[in-house]
Amino acid sequence: MSTTATTAVTGSEIDRIGALREEIDACDAAIIELVQRRLAVSQEIGAVRRASGGTRLNLAREQQVLARFQDALGPDGAALGMMLLRQGRGRL
Repeated sequence: MSTTATTAVTGSEIDRIGALREEIDACDAAIIELVQRRLAVSQEIGAVRRASGGTRLNLAREQQVLARFQDALGPDGAALGMMLLRQGRGRL
């Protein structure tokens, strides 16, 4: 039988963790709001493109978006960028 040493979290640490979690919750709310705003703008761009007889997609623009996310956040950033693009235009 093995024993694992654990250290107790103190009251002040619990308070700090609670405050940090509140900050994460605020960040999450802001991210959700921005994603919803981005989705609405993207859908409006699509409507304008269709109304003017343009193509559904602008692959060069999508590559710019993906590169920006990857440069800022690494490989997972590219995945996040792709998810945002799919949200705005739907799956191909």
